[in-house]
Amino acid sequence: MKNNLRPSSEPIRSETTSPISENQRKNYVRQAPKPHGGMGMGPGPFGAPGEKAKNPKQSVKRLLKYLNPYLPGMILMTVFSLLATLIIIFTPMISLQILNTFQEVVTGSQPASVLDALPRLFVILVALYAVRFVFDLISGLIGNRISSTIGRNLRAKMREKLERLPIAFFDEVKTGNTLSVFSNDVDTISDSLQQSIVQILSGILMIVGTVVMMFVVAWQLTIIALVALPLYIVVTMVISKKSQGKFVAQQKELGNLNGFIEEIYTGQKVVKLFGKEAESYQEFNEINDRLAGMSVGAQFISGLIRPMMDLLSNFSYVMVVIVGGILAGAANPLMIGDIATFIGYQKRFVNPILMIANLANTLQSTVAGAERVFELLDRPEEVEEQNLAQFDVENFHGTVELRHVDFSYKKETELIKDLNLKVEAGHQIAIVGPTGAGKTTLVNLLMRFYEIDGGEIRIDGLKTTDVPRAALRSMFGMVLQDTWLFAGTIRDNVAYGKEGATLDEVKEACRQAHVDHFIETMPEGYDTVLNEDASNISQGQKQLLTIARAILFNPKILILDEATSSVDTRTEAYIQNAMNFMAKDRTSFVIAHRLSTIKKATTILVMQNGRIVEQGNHEELLAKKGAYADLYNSQFVNAMI
Repeated sequence: MKNNLRPSSEPIRSETTSPISENQRKNYVRQAPKPHGGMGMGPGPFGAPGEKAKNPKQSVKRLLKYLNPYLPGMILMTVFSLLATLIIIFTPMISLQILNTFQEVVTGSQPASVLDALPRLFVILVALYAVRFVFDLISGLIGNRISSTIGRNLRAKMREKLERLPIAFFDEVKTGNTLSVFSNDVDTISDSLQQSIVQILSGILMIVGTVVMMFVVAWQLTIIALVALPLYIVVTMVISKKSQGKFVAQQKELGNLNGFIEEIYTGQKVVKLFGKEAESYQEFNEINDRLAGMSVGAQFISGLIRPMMDLLSNFSYVMVVIVGGILAGAANPLMIGDIATFIGYQKRFVNPILMIANLANTLQSTVAGAERVFELLDRPEEVEEQNLAQFDVENFHGTVELRHVDFSYKKETELIKDLNLKVEAGHQIAIVGPTGAGKTTLVNLLMRFYEIDGGEIRIDGLKTTDVPRAALRSMFGMVLQDTWLFAGTIRDNVAYGKEGATLDEVKEACRQAHVDHFIETMPEGYDTVLNEDASNISQGQKQLLTIARAILFNPKILILDEATSSVDTRTEAYIQNAMNFMAKDRTSFVIAHRLSTIKKATTILVMQNGRIVEQGNHEELLAKKGAYADLYNSQFVNAMI
């Protein structure tokens, strides 16, 4: 048989669903700590306002360190943005000069000849606006490139991390939380960070530059305008603090609603079976109404910021107009251009304050998102491999030996203790026992999906810890009860475990799995596209395709975990024949609840509480009249009933 070694980054062939299926696993997952991320995010693209990190100082330092490679681009982007801001600050002074010139000509204080200079001023004004447009465009393009690069690199880094994480991570952490880090948190970092830095610096420059220009135009009016500044700050802080609690409550209800919808959607058949549509609809309405109420309160309070700012701004504007009118009739009167330009500056003075206040919340969410990303990147990885050897592929036999193996998912809860087992090459070992006995755990330990606490496992005399995981796992083929198929053609799904598999090889594997007839009756045959979760074929057909995948891969050691549980009795017989052919001269482990399917196994192991309590062939175990006989007879009696 040809060896197909794969790099560790390639997914294991066949199903990779959560491998812990016993009661021990359920307790382990239930008590495991949950990460902080969630699927529900706050209003707008940046998440819940003011979402805070647990350790913001450390997260900020680490985030800044991560951004070092992007620093030149961010500086260049900021420079162009600041230049555009300077043009915004300076251009009103040209408008002031134009207006004042017209006023002086109208009043007769200047001759009409001064109007000859105005075309030049108009050209300068238009040119500055054009230059500002170019600067904004360049800054935006650089920002978009940086944002996309940061997002791409972060996701790539996390994807590589996932490949190095132990299976226990995927048991412990909800899929939705991991997806949220990949999508929401990375988007928050990549988008809001580069925008926030530019906007904060531009806002500060705008505030300082505007105030300077206001003093240049009319220092008396500037003092009046600045009287409202403390009020702006106080109002923003008070309203933001009030809205924070509302938004937190809104996020909680949004999470409840998302969870309820997902739960009801996936269990729709059960809901309809028991006639619970009205009750589920009522519960949905209750959660939805609470969310609507929370949203109204949160949006109303946060929405007060703009009207309050406008009120203060208009009050300041009225005072400026009154004082400006008085000064217009003074000994050194203000001209129309002065007053109009000053009012324009005053209006521009408020917007950066609002923007910076909003960005404070955005940056909090950014740091919180970065903390969750770093939390994922800091997760403990699989034990580092050392003193690695390689299987002798040409002389590979498949002898498996477990010596004094101890294992538990949680240290305080013992599962497997001092387990000893030797499986000769080419033998078929069946593993039976009640739920939670450790059957699936045992085969997962063979492939180092989990690291044992004590003892050792050897294959062909080599310790599994001395062999690269990728090489070790490439020797195994698995077919699990929980099928996994991806969105793609039937041919691609069957050929997933064997690179470069031909159509004839795929067809032969499907024929041995007794799924070829079903495929050929479909309009597109082997090019039929399976949709998400392969919901356009039956559960039994899914199982047959995964069995065909394992047959095509032609592994050296075969693991079948309830592989025929989803097919009818007749199809099970066909598959059993195919598996017997496939298992010939190959070490195989079969986990079964239907004991009728493992009568011909070389050795049957009966496990209870992580220990092998009986072993032998079918006839020997029945003769003992022990645990196996009890299991077999109970199934026989139930079948008769």
